[in-house]
Amino acid sequence: MNAELALHLLLVAAGALVVAGVSRRKGWPAPLLLVLAGLLVSPLAPEVTLDSDLVLLVFLPPLLFSAALDSSYLRLRDVKRSVALLSVGLVLFTMVVVGYTVHLLIPALPMPAAFALGAIIAPPDAVAAVAVGRRLGLPRRALTILVGESLFNDATALTAYRVALGAAAGATFSLLGAVGQFLYASVAGVLIGVALAVVTGWVLPRLRDPLVENTIMLLIPFGAYIAAELVHASGVISVVIVGLYLGSRMHRQGFGTRLVASGVWKIVDFVLETIVFALIGLQLTHVMPTDYSGWELTLYAVVIFLVTVAARFVWVLPVSLLQRDRPPIAHVVIVGWAGMRGVVSLAAAFAIPAAFTGADLVVFLTFTTVIGTLLVQGLTFPTLIRKLKVSSEQENFEDDLAEAAAKQAAIQAGLDILNERVPPDEEPDEITADVVGQLRQKTERRALTAWERLGGGTGQGGSETPSAIYRRLRSDMLTAEREMFVRLRDERRIDDEVLRRMMAELDFEEAILER
Repeated sequence: MNAELALHLLLVAAGALVVAGVSRRKGWPAPLLLVLAGLLVSPLAPEVTLDSDLVLLVFLPPLLFSAALDSSYLRLRDVKRSVALLSVGLVLFTMVVVGYTVHLLIPALPMPAAFALGAIIAPPDAVAAVAVGRRLGLPRRALTILVGESLFNDATALTAYRVALGAAAGATFSLLGAVGQFLYASVAGVLIGVALAVVTGWVLPRLRDPLVENTIMLLIPFGAYIAAELVHASGVISVVIVGLYLGSRMHRQGFGTRLVASGVWKIVDFVLETIVFALIGLQLTHVMPTDYSGWELTLYAVVIFLVTVAARFVWVLPVSLLQRDRPPIAHVVIVGWAGMRGVVSLAAAFAIPAAFTGADLVVFLTFTTVIGTLLVQGLTFPTLIRKLKVSSEQENFEDDLAEAAAKQAAIQAGLDILNERVPPDEEPDEITADVVGQLRQKTERRALTAWERLGGGTGQGGSETPSAIYRRLRSDMLTAEREMFVRLRDERRIDDEVLRRMMAELDFEEAILER
């Protein structure tokens, strides 16, 4: 990378961060505004071509890892059937539908190129949809399905894309061989991910250094992705497996590691997503084919966009009827409309060799589909959620209720530990009695605060310095409370989001104790 290109990337990042900052302040969807800003300044901006290696090797692994780290393995397990049908079934269905449509619409484009385009634009990127959905209170099950789909669908699409490129290069196509390649990539990716997850899951809690642990966690997604890709396995699946495993075991890390990790991954997500969406818009001047008229390009772009959107509904609506727990029709419509494409599709398109017949048209149609879904579906997504009156208000109330009950149980566990350390029937010295009184009052206040959030209910009721006694006893109580929260999560009595909220409260308190 020369200095001029580095300067251009720096300017793109700076401008994108300004747009994202304004969007966050105004409460607007940042990904969509970044794409619009990129489109507007593309004719005037210096040339910054989207590099496929940059996206697939630098941007994709940490974004996947962060999403997996923040996901709930238990919730994903509950919707595994829906996620599999979307991340595998829908991707392949979309590839076939789009591929045949392109072949019929543009006979001059070879069949392998048509199917390569289908594979490229098949996987949605749920970043924009999830961002809007969370802000507007989309129900947790729908959000989990969208997140799960986005975690795994790239693996299916990239494998199908490689098969199509191989066929275009003259390799003999075999359905059995394609299935075998997909199974190998998936199984090998899972095995590599599990192996790395077990090793890192054992090593990290034993380091006991927040900076070292988080530095290693920053390297893990790149290591997992590269290790899998070196043996032609799915780097996407490998990264996701490690992220889900470590995310479900974050309670085993120290409080400092969790507090640092929360800030680190928020910054990583914000910076990378901001740059990625700006880069998408800036590609406008680099994707225009020269061998077709404007009317032809417009027709092709509109037809492929409509077929891509329709294919998702054609798949989602019947599949939802096959679910044992049939979701409300409003949820089905929202999931069907949340098919925004993203940077992985563009990266795959830009990775097509220049000698590939129809490469420029494939890149153009990928770009128009990505932009079309981001702007048309993305801009109307909030209105659709409001019109359908879909809300997570009941879930939020249930979370608050579960949180209050869990805090009550955890606080009781902490008081039990306190009673073990300083039995109530014994006569402690005056200093210890004063410390114990402070601990009991503080604990009861926390219980009352949790119930007050619901609008009712009540809480329950010497060589060391006083501060040392307080720290020692409170640390033991915090450990007992954490263990209770994790047990309640494992018993499915509270959700992972509730667990993370309560763990964060305890982590901040422990950080204050350490100070």
